Amino acid sequence: MLKARYYQNDGSEGKAQALPEWLFDGVVHEDVLHQVIKAYLSNQRQGTAAAKSRGQVKGGARKPWRQKGTGRARAGTIRAAQFTGGGVAFPPIPHSWRERVPRKVRALARRSAFNSRAQGDRVVVVDSLEFDAPKTKKLVEMLGALGAEGKALILTDGAKENVYLSSRNLERVIVRPFGEESAYDILWANFLVIEKAALEGAEPSAMDEAAMESRSRGEPAVRARERAAEEEQAERRKARPGHGGKSRKVLEVEVGAEILPERKVASDAKAGAKARAKAKPKAETKPKAEAKPKAEAKPETKSDTKAEAAPKEKQAKAAPKKAPPTAASGSELDLSSIKLPNVGDLAAFLAQFDDDSDIKALKARDSRKTAVAHYDARLAELSGSAKGKKG
Repeated sequence: MLKARYYQNDGSEGKAQALPEWLFDGVVHEDVLHQVIKAYLSNQRQGTAAAKSRGQVKGGARKPWRQKGTGRARAGTIRAAQFTGGGVAFPPIPHSWRERVPRKVRALARRSAFNSRAQGDRVVVVDSLEFDAPKTKKLVEMLGALGAEGKALILTDGAKENVYLSSRNLERVIVRPFGEESAYDILWANFLVIEKAALEGAEPSAMDEAAMESRSRGEPAVRARERAAEEEQAERRKARPGHGGKSRKVLEVEVGAEILPERKVASDAKAGAKARAKAKPKAETKPKAEAKPKAEAKPETKSDTKAEAAPKEKQAKAAPKKAPPTAASGSELDLSSIKLPNVGDLAAFLAQFDDDSDIKALKARDSRKTAVAHYDARLAELSGSAKGKKG
């Protein structure tokens, strides 16, 4: 149960006053407060803002200059939005900003606003507010004695004209009969000063009674199931791999350990393919098939150590496989088994062929449009060399 400070008529502080539970239930619904206050501010708007569009501005019936030949942008009227004295693009149109909020939502927002001020010890209960005549100085002294600094909302037991007239000259003080205040008025004020008779004489509305009955029944079964499902879903999320920072780092290390070697192997394979493509012409023009047996026959001497044997094995593995002789084989050449190189290496590849029929056969196999020029150039070279020999 929430309580508030209590002051008597003589200004002395009495025992803390218990606040009624039907109004001060201790629950603050921030979403409902936001909805109600937003609607309240929207309803304060007059919605009379207006401006003229280009069709409503007088003048501009004639085309300002001809369509072409002036060097300027084409224009049909000087009342367009880009010209001085023209209309406004997408002008504001008078309309209503009113929003309707259900009564139960308004009642819930009012209770939430009272609870937010009571939880912060910003509610003060006074014995009575009776002024013989309007006196602003007396009201200011009373608020100072109560410790109500800043903006204050005074809620009286019914309409009291003298109290209202006394506060009319104060910008930071609002006086309302208890029950006519809105959620916006409560949240606007830093302190609430409520007359004791107003709290005792107030009765809960139908919406407040329904809310009390709903709270007495406890949490609804549907809401309990929804909350249990939300908690279970949160637990499943935490149990997933990679949910926390530590497990995420471990995953990054594992992924790097698995993926990086594959990238390295792929890059090595590409480099080896390029090396083989470049080495094909040299290997076919100057074959060194007999060099390997001589190099492999050397291990007969026992002076070689294990440290020297390992680099030789690596060199043997890294050495690209030599392509079979192409130009030297003549009619024995199997053109269907030859792998065509990239377009950039095609000129060097075709330089080893001296037969027009072989080049034409390779050209028929190659479907790349960018490679046609290399085939034609090689055929032109062969035809030119053949004419030179005849001459």
